[in-house]
Amino acid sequence: MIDQAGTYSFAGRRVTRLGYGAMQLAGPGVFGPPRDRDAALAVLRAAVAAGVTHIDTSDFYGPHVTNRLIREALSPYPDDLLIVTKIGARRGDDAAWLPAFAPDELARAVEDNLTNLGLDTLDVVNLRLMFDVHGPAEGSLAAPLRTLADLQRQGLVRHIGLSNVTPTQYEEARGIAPIVCVQNQYNLAHRADDSFIDALAAEGVAYVPFFPLGGFSPLQSDELSDVAAELGATPMQVALAWLLRRSPNILLIPGTASLAHLHENLAAVSLTLTEAAMTRLDAIDGAPHI
Repeated sequence: MIDQAGTYSFAGRRVTRLGYGAMQLAGPGVFGPPRDRDAALAVLRAAVAAGVTHIDTSDFYGPHVTNRLIREALSPYPDDLLIVTKIGARRGDDAAWLPAFAPDELARAVEDNLTNLGLDTLDVVNLRLMFDVHGPAEGSLAAPLRTLADLQRQGLVRHIGLSNVTPTQYEEARGIAPIVCVQNQYNLAHRADDSFIDALAAEGVAYVPFFPLGGFSPLQSDELSDVAAELGATPMQVALAWLLRRSPNILLIPGTASLAHLHENLAAVSLTLTEAAMTRLDAIDGAPHI
């Protein structure tokens, strides 16, 4: 079934365009252990069994929680599985999200990801910028990216991506190291990156939207619900199907700690959106009721 979403060339692999994001496997607020450890392990195994070949994670989820779950559930890893992680932040004792850009912090983050995932080399590491934790904000990424590029030269990282970045920062990054993906917030109701996505598509660079279903505040729209009802689908399935139609370089990583929700997300690849439905969904952007 998942093959209906198609594949995309990413970090030297062909990956399924519908992947899985592990963030929700940690406890409330992405902090501490999962509410149900066995369920978390079952979701990971079910995702891979269904054909998912792209898993997104970070060692600051928990911290350390999701990576250890991934290792327990899936190691030894299938040859076709691409695990993407990120560095650039750390968690405070109060669960705060804090910048971690110093060279020693970045090196330690790579080592922690390697250790907790049980890997010798990380396939893809996204540098997560923290000039503003709530969204992209301008500022030079040269210093932390050069540190990450040095870790790449040491053989600890194969490919580098960026997260929470502006087009200006992406252009700066390209002058320092090859960039294989951008991971920013984007969904039906949050489309600030429309032109950025198109530019990346022209370059063959993957765009991985986080919060594809709205994140901690799920998407809500009468129009979305109406389209879903007419198609016999859930609103979240329609939102995922819209993203898959939006651009071929978009790779989805919806997260969940529920087997039922996982299967609901995976079923979105079978949904066909008519041009009329796409027009109605496109008009949601910026609507005050989202």
